[in-house]
Amino acid sequence: MQRSPETPTAPPAPPAHLRALSGAAMDRLLPPSRWRHARRAAWALLPALALLAWALAPQGVRVQARDLQWATVEQGPFLDELTLRAQAQPQEQLMIDATEGGRVEAVQVRDGQAITAGQTLVLLSNPQREQEVLARTAEVAQQLANLSTLRAAQAGAQAQWRRELAQRRHELALASDESERQQALAAQGFVSPLAARNARRQAELQAELLRQCEEDSQAELRVRARTVTEMERAVQGLSSGLTLVRQAAGRLTVRSPGAGQLSGFDLQVGSVVRAGERLGRIDDRRHWRLQAEVDEFYDARVRPGLEARLTLGGKTWPLVLRDRQETVQQGRFRVSFAFADPPPEGLRAGQSFELSVQLGAPAQALWLPTGAYLDEGGGSVYVRENGGPLAHRRAVQLGRRTGTQVELLAGLRAGERVLVSASARHAGQPVLRLVGEGADEAERPPASPR
Repeated sequence: MQRSPETPTAPPAPPAHLRALSGAAMDRLLPPSRWRHARRAAWALLPALALLAWALAPQGVRVQARDLQWATVEQGPFLDELTLRAQAQPQEQLMIDATEGGRVEAVQVRDGQAITAGQTLVLLSNPQREQEVLARTAEVAQQLANLSTLRAAQAGAQAQWRRELAQRRHELALASDESERQQALAAQGFVSPLAARNARRQAELQAELLRQCEEDSQAELRVRARTVTEMERAVQGLSSGLTLVRQAAGRLTVRSPGAGQLSGFDLQVGSVVRAGERLGRIDDRRHWRLQAEVDEFYDARVRPGLEARLTLGGKTWPLVLRDRQETVQQGRFRVSFAFADPPPEGLRAGQSFELSVQLGAPAQALWLPTGAYLDEGGGSVYVRENGGPLAHRRAVQLGRRTGTQVELLAGLRAGERVLVSASARHAGQPVLRLVGEGADEAERPPASPR
């Protein structure tokens, strides 16, 4: 059976939304989207919404009001005074040190007792010193005995040489007489010339022997005298050494170098004391001074001659700054005050007092009480706005400073409330928001210093 040829068919046409657009269709104007105007309106309103959110949001770092301390800026007398804590010290102190070491055998005084110069304080024992004294004494005695032996030998030698010289002079005299007699006889022819010549030679021999004897005696006596001198010098040195050893042994008895009150003396019987150890001190209770340490902030203002006062028992004693330490150590320097009048009775070394130093005359000024805020530089402070919950940081300029007041030169007005407690943990924050109890209450201003 024959198939008839099939007629080819065209492919189906694509949907209308997939058909390629012609150039004319692409140039057709489209209607504007309704979302475009909404986006433009949103972008225009965004800054206003952000500003509204910032205005409605709470300002500043939240801080508990009960943890802060506030003070009021005052307009009134600024007392240019410096309050110091001083200690009473005697103007003269004698230190008692052990010049010799040893064991404490007896304590003759007690701490706090009034003593006199030369009074026995403590008795020490040192067997080594006692042995040294015995050994030096024996050595000196032995050398003295040797010196006595040398002196006796020197005296014996002098006597022996005197006898020898006398004998030689006698023999010389005899020989000289014999020589003269023989010369006279030889001249008369009674003796031979040989006999006269032998007599003359014998006289010459005796003269030479006498001269040699004199020289030998002088040389021997010089040697003996030199030996005795050296021995005397050695004995003198040994005697001086013995004296020093005895003095060292004598220093085992510790005596007072002066009169006054004994302090810091707490030796016990049986304890061992080393050479150079501090045993105590003697305080002169007639003259006193007050020593204090001053912050380096006042370095330029504290000079000798400043007046101060000490109030004790309802009475006031005037003081004068006598001297000050020129070097500053660890931010402080030391000053010393003397009493212008006789000091109070019953002062004790180390007793503490509070005194006021007059740095300048009182004057009217803006001031704040001192506080922890000064430890952070004091270049800016937090000021409370109308007793409300906000406190803004403000730059200020501070002037003179005392123990209770700080002078304000610029940046604050009388009546404003200032944070005087520590604020280092809030450093860098321009605004503080107070919360909790006391956040909306103004505290009572502190009382003005006297």
